[in-house]
Amino acid sequence: MFNLELSDNALEDLKSLKKNDRVLVLDSIEKSLAHEPLSETRQRKLLRPNPLSQWELRIDCFRVFYDVDLDAQVVLIKAVGWKDHNILLIRGKEFQL
Repeated sequence: MFNLELSDNALEDLKSLKKNDRVLVLDSIEKSLAHEPLSETRQRKLLRPNPLSQWELRIDCFRVFYDVDLDAQVVLIKAVGWKDHNILLIRGKEFQL
């Protein structure tokens, strides 16, 4: 089982969401990433090299970006955003991967 850690940026990202959205995202993170965070599924995918993270978790319109440290058994949540069509927004600002 992996430990889940939220970066300061991810905490700020979550604060920008409505409470019910924040609960949905946090519940999904716990269910999806505590076990086998490196397995690709319909909701999880390995990203091309980028400055943000190695992995993406899709939860409805929300996107959770994370890295995994296998040695320490830690999943570090680096950012939380949402997609509006083809545009990724993090804290309301467009972000390019």
